[in-house]
Amino acid sequence: MLLAARYRQDYAVGLPFPHIVIDDFLPEPHARFLQKNFPGPEHSAWLDWKVRSSHQYGKLGVGDSSKFDLLEPSLELALQEFNSWRFLRFLEELTDIKKLIPDPYFTGGAVHQIISGGLLDIHTDFNKYDKLGLFRRLNVLIYLTDAWRDGYGGELELWDGGSGNGKCVRSIEPLFNRCVVFQTDKNSFHGHPNEWNAPNGITRQSVALYFYTSHFDPGMTYDGKTDWQDIADKPLPGC
Repeated sequence: MLLAARYRQDYAVGLPFPHIVIDDFLPEPHARFLQKNFPGPEHSAWLDWKVRSSHQYGKLGVGDSSKFDLLEPSLELALQEFNSWRFLRFLEELTDIKKLIPDPYFTGGAVHQIISGGLLDIHTDFNKYDKLGLFRRLNVLIYLTDAWRDGYGGELELWDGGSGNGKCVRSIEPLFNRCVVFQTDKNSFHGHPNEWNAPNGITRQSVALYFYTSHFDPGMTYDGKTDWQDIADKPLPGC
């Protein structure tokens, strides 16, 4: 795993929490395949964001794998590849977190899409996964919008702390075929409070993958809540 060895040290010393940004992550044909088969914003697989949360205005998600039957079968198979032994081994060598377990249900993840005006409040994720009795350890994001330009917004921000005393330490543009891997705990504050403002209906597309262990990290707090920081939100339509 040459890629894991190349980035392992940089991941470990990443600030404000362990993370790494890897460009040109997938072979170009694979990334283009994901992009080509990505569901459009009007696709029936998406949950209705208008009734979900003002903290994630304009964010489309499928919720979990129960919607996979609505996706292109080839896209479903491609997503399953990220749960394979090969990808797990890469992540274990990169992060030094052993015995990683993928989520066959893709709860909260799989594919995400942000429409014009959309944002994601700074937050920490649920990290106690009661459905399988597991503890969340890693987030993996792969961006698929190849038309990003300065001014479109939607940069992933990594924060040192939350509301009141937090600040953005790193801003990461969602460039095509860019992968971000970061440690997931109650100190990994992240989001994209800068609204997505791309023209001509261009959306912010990403694959979102979460990985777990059956053992917890001593000293860490675990719960099933998403902790929104009220740094960025917008009233939902009709509110």
